[in-house]
Amino acid sequence: MGTYLARGRRTNAEVVESLDITPEWVAERTGVLTRYVAGPEEAASDLASAALCRAAAAADVDIADIDLLVCATSTPDELGPATACRVQAQTGARRAVALDVTAACSGWLFAAKVARDWLRADPTLRLAAVIGVEAYSKFLNPRDRGTAVLFGDGAAATILGPVDEGGFGSFRLGSDGRGAHHVLIPAGGSRRPASELTLREAGHTVHMDGRAVRDFIADVFPRLVEETLKENALELDDLDAVITHQPNPSLLRGIGERMGIPPGRLVITGDEVGNIGAASAPYALATAAGRGVLRAGDRVLVAVFGAGLTWGSTLLRWTGARSCGAVGSSVPPT
Repeated sequence: MGTYLARGRRTNAEVVESLDITPEWVAERTGVLTRYVAGPEEAASDLASAALCRAAAAADVDIADIDLLVCATSTPDELGPATACRVQAQTGARRAVALDVTAACSGWLFAAKVARDWLRADPTLRLAAVIGVEAYSKFLNPRDRGTAVLFGDGAAATILGPVDEGGFGSFRLGSDGRGAHHVLIPAGGSRRPASELTLREAGHTVHMDGRAVRDFIADVFPRLVEETLKENALELDDLDAVITHQPNPSLLRGIGERMGIPPGRLVITGDEVGNIGAASAPYALATAAGRGVLRAGDRVLVAVFGAGLTWGSTLLRWTGARSCGAVGSSVPPT
């Protein structure tokens, strides 16, 4: 695994300069203390490429040997081509089949299933790179306190390959398009192409119904945990770590306490980096690995949820993978 955070670091005091709230309000209501912001010259593919280089180094593999490259993002470099193709070119993953998966903040887990199943189905393929990345700062309205305080920029990459035992168990994935309007960037696509009107209405920024999203998370997170435990004949105490999407650390902690997740086993990283969308869950997983929280053989429940609406979970049997992460100023040379 490898992670990469964008160059700029923005505190709550800086974020609230254009809002009618205080830094203390942000910390109390969201739990987010800092977030990272890409520079003018940094796009999602730049963050993703840096994370992939670090993941390949941690796995001791040559990027040129990667067979499949799947990128999950809601903030692509362009509407087309796939951001994965940009990453392929930047990193030298010349033999890789490159494609994007769009499932919002659930994207990395959806992409991991695509990669896992693809590798299993084709014995000629050995290695896949799965990346979650967001450059949300390019799509935020700094005067919208419901989004400006939450979202950040970052990437997390994983190298998948064969293991003797452990790895991913079965995946539980779902979607409900009836809630698609709760979180979206409403303009810039074929429904509402760019125009003077969409620019005036800030239609190219993230719009979110915070209450609806909170209700969705409060319902789906416990349900994912319960269903995954039941499927694997486990109890909460049998889990060594719970990795989730990181939309709001305060909300996650509250739900975790009500569910009875043992203290310390719910991994929280959103306080340090904010909501980095499709990168949130793999970033939390890589952080846990980097801090030595995970040991070979540990049971790790991964639960994600995001716009769409989308959700998913799996039970990961940790294999002792290595992790490399950093905040950097440039993409490593290929």
